[in-house]
Amino acid sequence: MNPFVLAILLFSLGLGTMLTLTSSHWLLAWMGLEINTLAILPLMARHHHPRAVEAATKYFLTQATGAAVLLFATTTNAWLLGEWDIYQLSHPIATTMIMLALALKVGLAPLHFWLPEVLQGLDLTTGLILSTWQKLGPFALIIQVAPTVNPSLLVSMGVLSTLIGGWGGLNQTLLRKILAYSSIAHLGWMVLILQFAPSLTLLSLTLYLVMTSAAFLSFKSYTATNINFMALSWTKSPALAALTALILLSLGGLPPLTGFMPKWLILQELTKQGLPLTATVAAMSALLSLYFYLRLCYALSFMASPSTLNSSSTWRLSFTQPTLPLSTATMGALALLPLTPAIAAFLTI
Repeated sequence: MNPFVLAILLFSLGLGTMLTLTSSHWLLAWMGLEINTLAILPLMARHHHPRAVEAATKYFLTQATGAAVLLFATTTNAWLLGEWDIYQLSHPIATTMIMLALALKVGLAPLHFWLPEVLQGLDLTTGLILSTWQKLGPFALIIQVAPTVNPSLLVSMGVLSTLIGGWGGLNQTLLRKILAYSSIAHLGWMVLILQFAPSLTLLSLTLYLVMTSAAFLSFKSYTATNINFMALSWTKSPALAALTALILLSLGGLPPLTGFMPKWLILQELTKQGLPLTATVAAMSALLSLYFYLRLCYALSFMASPSTLNSSSTWRLSFTQPTLPLSTATMGALALLPLTPAIAAFLTI
């Protein structure tokens, strides 16, 4: 791709997200989401093979459907109440439709079916953008409309997302699909606590972005796309393979790693709110997610050569990719748990 075209597309990605984050009018927020969608489609289809074109087509149809429902719901709210302001959303029909449209855009269950298929057709760099940056705009709108949404809807979508994100990844061998179901599960945890403690949702979103970035950059460094390739990573970079295993355990929420912090605080807050059954279901679903992360760690640690492999070994090349983003994200994904008291105190200010 031409560097100037790539720069324009990346600038449009940032512009669309910033427009959505800073707008208080529904039309401007919708416009930012559309700019964001149209900017990433050429990045998805820049590798001219059928899977990339299929992924771009599915993503376009899904996002267009979500945008149409969102525009129809906001128009309905303006027609009934005469308000276009995001904070003046109060009609229950419009509120529910907007929440469902944003759930479709971000990949929340039960509107999650497009995310694993789309992510599987992309390269790891574009998949990283789709899993992190593309969720900021819709999730900012979800946080703003959450106080007007029925709490039962949010809790139901959160519990369903954590369960589907856990069950869906159990029988997967493709890394991008595993990360897609991991994204669904993490979004479920964020939505589950959104009605009660929005600050915890922002904390979970921030840590999810850091841990997912570290995982994608680790897989990209040794071009791993399935579990069989994970077994070959130890011979390429032993230190990075060990850190990748810790990153995956952090995504699963295992102490003493960073990923344990949001799950711990969310379960504590759910218990304080008188929802012990919901907290129990969420904790059990975290065990499902932890299982397929442990499968990846097993492939990294115990299937190293000279074990029998079902994939061909790649040629060993020098490590030429930039290491600063990977090292920064890895440190954030592994070493922030001791700061939990300071972060919790900061969130209560």
